[in-house]
Amino acid sequence: MSRQSPFGHPYLLGFDEIEQALDRVAKAAGDGYPPYNIERLARTMSDPERLRITLAVAGFTREQLEVTLEENQLVIRGRQTDDKARHFLHRGIAARQFQRTFLLVDGMEVLGADLSNGLLSIDLIRPEPARIVRKIDILTTDEA
Repeated sequence: MSRQSPFGHPYLLGFDEIEQALDRVAKAAGDGYPPYNIERLARTMSDPERLRITLAVAGFTREQLEVTLEENQLVIRGRQTDDKARHFLHRGIAARQFQRTFLLVDGMEVLGADLSNGLLSIDLIRPEPARIVRKIDILTTDEA
């Protein structure tokens, strides 16, 4: 049984990419590690409205983290390896890897990333789109 797409209406033209993006997000939403917050930072006199993604990455160093922008996806990867020279009597903090992906709308820009006190913060901005109104000329073709 196939599911009915909400974007299948004949008035919604060119929305197939949005449907594909929603499918990708639904597939990637399974793992809850690392936990994260997304907050909206209000516009100030000097800065436009921003978004900040904050991930709890305690135990990761800057060298073990990687933040990349791949097409319209913000990808955060963390890679830790076991230190074979250490002998643990109890191991409650596992060395683990993760990949967290956020799909960004066209025009979204990554301002930067900061690692402080085990929290990785990534600031994003979406420039205000210009409102464009364009008149379309209607051509007439007269039959002879």
